[in-house]
Amino acid sequence: MRHQRGGGLVSRTVAFIGLGHMGGPMAANLAAAGHRVLGHDLVPEAVAEAAAAGVEPAASAAGAVAVADVVLTMLPAGGHVLGLYDEVLTAARPGTLFVDCSTIDVADARAAHERAVAAGMRAVDAPVSGGVVGAEAATLTLMAGGGEAEFAEARPLLEAMGKKAVHCGGPGAGQAAKICNNMILGISMIAVSEAFVLGESLGLSHQALYDVASTASGQCWALSVNCPVPGPVPTSPANRDYRPGFAASLMAKDLGLAANAVRQGQVNAELGLRAAELYAAYAERAGDTEDFSGIVRTVRNQSGGTP
Repeated sequence: MRHQRGGGLVSRTVAFIGLGHMGGPMAANLAAAGHRVLGHDLVPEAVAEAAAAGVEPAASAAGAVAVADVVLTMLPAGGHVLGLYDEVLTAARPGTLFVDCSTIDVADARAAHERAVAAGMRAVDAPVSGGVVGAEAATLTLMAGGGEAEFAEARPLLEAMGKKAVHCGGPGAGQAAKICNNMILGISMIAVSEAFVLGESLGLSHQALYDVASTASGQCWALSVNCPVPGPVPTSPANRDYRPGFAASLMAKDLGLAANAVRQGQVNAELGLRAAELYAAYAERAGDTEDFSGIVRTVRNQSGGTP
């Protein structure tokens, strides 16, 4: 963020590529913070929705990048990020800062960083945690990897999209933090789901278990914010027939990335690998239509209960 004399803020021109369920609200929050945001997506409906929230539609990614101070991307996978970089790096002005908020493999994040630097640009990987609700409310946590100077420049933009931005280290460190965090989350949600199904079999009400665990040693985000059973946390997806805040397919993707890193690093992470297997199977059925907390129904069904 630059400053005028007298302390007034001067907005940045941001090219935002990828206006889906996460990227659209994030771009809108940047526009609401006073930045000029040029948005591009392959889905016309996503562009139209972002435009209604103050994002200027861009006819092409390269056209948006050509006039941008900062390029933000929110894309499905590493191949998409690398392909886009190959397409637009030659269109960017020298020294443009590229900030990738996608969740991708650490190796792909480092490759994207290398390509940006080789083209005379600067780069930060900054995946997010908080789901669609966090993207809409600008309460995301962003985990950044890259140089300190690049992070310092990106930070005001990151903080316009979230409540906390953490510099985790060099290139790829943001992605490393993201997959470690989501491995904790996936394992936790399975544990909470199994505990509720066990409680059901023992005649324990959902509310009673929640009242105990939420103030005892079992307290965790998967319980207190995204509780997998209806009732105790009215805002959790369980009260909306598991309509996704964070889809099962996305959790399966993230745990798959974590599992690949576990194998490559020869880490003994039995629960992480098993969680990846369980969510991969669950996502084959639920896909993008159910929240990842809906795995409680799989646990219940396989335990002989009503799904």
